[in-house]
Amino acid sequence: MIPQTPSAAASPRPGPWYAQLYVQVMVAIIAGALIGHFWPKFGADLKPLGDAFIKLVKMVIAPVIFLTIATGIAGMRDLGKFGRVVLKAFAYFLTFSTLALVLGLVVGNLVHPGAGMNIDPATLHSDKVADYAAKAHETTIVGFLSNIIPTTVTAAFADGDILQVLFFSILFGVSLVLIGDKGQPVVDLLESIAHAFFRLVGLLMKAAPIGAFGAFAFTIGKYGIGSVVNLAALVATFYVTSIIFVIVVLGAVAWFNGFSILKLIRYLKSELLLVLGTSSSESALPSLIDKLERAGCAKPVVGLVVPTGYSFNLDGTNIYMTLAALFIAQATGVHLSLGDQLLLLSVAMLSSKGAAGVTGAGFITLAATLSVVPSVPVAGMALILGVDRFMSECRALTNFIGNAVATIVVSRWEKALDKEALDAALAGHAMPSDVEPVPVAAE
Repeated sequence: MIPQTPSAAASPRPGPWYAQLYVQVMVAIIAGALIGHFWPKFGADLKPLGDAFIKLVKMVIAPVIFLTIATGIAGMRDLGKFGRVVLKAFAYFLTFSTLALVLGLVVGNLVHPGAGMNIDPATLHSDKVADYAAKAHETTIVGFLSNIIPTTVTAAFADGDILQVLFFSILFGVSLVLIGDKGQPVVDLLESIAHAFFRLVGLLMKAAPIGAFGAFAFTIGKYGIGSVVNLAALVATFYVTSIIFVIVVLGAVAWFNGFSILKLIRYLKSELLLVLGTSSSESALPSLIDKLERAGCAKPVVGLVVPTGYSFNLDGTNIYMTLAALFIAQATGVHLSLGDQLLLLSVAMLSSKGAAGVTGAGFITLAATLSVVPSVPVAGMALILGVDRFMSECRALTNFIGNAVATIVVSRWEKALDKEALDAALAGHAMPSDVEPVPVAAE
């Protein structure tokens, strides 16, 4: 198949402004915030709308990942290229996850968001933190690695475990390559099914405004805007730090690789608003895969980097961990030496991988980190429990943008990026969803 390159003339004309998904989601978020603020009980009761939408999206995540990865690897026809993509992706993940951890640590030392609170840890009600701490103790590196292997093939899909689906999909894709031409009918069938699933994703996205409305109304109605005021210094510091990471760090990476981070954010604005409204980056995962392929990234690279990045490239979560740990230490009057902070950094690097893919991973990961660093009281997590929901939105947004950048960069490193398609997409020239992305370049 010959890859097609989008052109402005061939692009479908956008509909009226009010029919654009990002406009509808933005209006839904504002409406949800107003409902949650003025009628908090009613807003909290709208939680099922957000939950139902996220369940709809999670319903198709496993099949989309499987179809994208299996057909992508089969299309490579060279397992050496597959291994190279994986190595480059993990090199990127390790580098920028570490940078995110270091940035959170540096900002926490410069700003001191918890200084002056002088809270006695013994007075904190830590019973609400107990469940998270228990999950953290259950989540070890060994347990995490062994859990990647599903009990059965169907169990991976039934449970919706991204890493288990990723593991099976890679093995299946490699098997298709090894059997050669005999596997082509299977590849053709899977590609046809993939087209149907991405069309299904398009249909599900029409319900995104309803899901964002319900989820945001619940957040404001349940926790209230006022709950942020008490810990405004921490929340503001975290948001500003995340913005700096995205604009400065990821912006520099994007510039060095020939694209603009601001244009990428604009291109993904519908997905970002959806992530903001639902506090879940998973809600936009299928759409992200589709958009990156249409923006010129090779399907095999997208299929490998995006799902893997959702577990191993959590920039926002890493910033949160070191910053929140320092906040708790400062608020409870605990002085952390340079050695303590380096230990905290080292533990966070490991625990951020061990708790990957777990619901509430940010808070659980923080509990896992503090349980290993005895200087900082785990009970201090009760201080930030009330505003964690608001910070989870920023974590999800930063993680989402970080994975989009990672995919484009790894595609460029692999010479598997159609630069013309990327420029057209970022310039706002829509690319038809049935146009095939550029294949992995031959050596």
